[in-house]
Amino acid sequence: MKKIVFMLFIALFMATGITLAQQKKTTAEVLYFKANLACCKARACNALESTVKIIVEKNWTDGKVVFRQVKLSDTLNNELIKKYNAQSQTLIIVVKKKKKESSTDVSGMLRDYATTNDAVKFEKELTDKINEVIK
Repeated sequence: MKKIVFMLFIALFMATGITLAQQKKTTAEVLYFKANLACCKARACNALESTVKIIVEKNWTDGKVVFRQVKLSDTLNNELIKKYNAQSQTLIIVVKKKKKESSTDVSGMLRDYATTNDAVKFEKELTDKINEVIK
C-alpha cells in the first residue's frame, strides 16, 4: 500500500513538474494571412504558405513555435487582421512570454523569397529571426 501511495505521489509530482516547465516555455506563433485568390495567384500563395509551414514544423518539432493560417475572408479573424494591418501573404511572428505579447512582421522576407526563389536563404533568415525573437 505504501508503495502505491508513494508511486502516485511521484507521478503527481512529475506531472506537476512537467506542467510548470511547459508554462515557462516561450511560445510563438507564425501567422500567415491568406486571401481567397484566383487560381494562378492561389497556387503561388499556397506554395508560399506551404514553404513557411514546412520550415516551422521542421525546425521546431517541440511545439515551441507553431504555424497558423489566418484567412482574411473569415470574419472571426477581423480582430487579428486589424491588429496586424494584414493583407494577403502577410507573415507575422507573435511571441508570448508570460503575459506579454510582441509581434514581428517578416512579410518582407517572404516577398524577397517570392521574387528570388532562394529557399535556403529564406529558411535561414526566417529561422534566425524566429530564434532571435523567442529568446
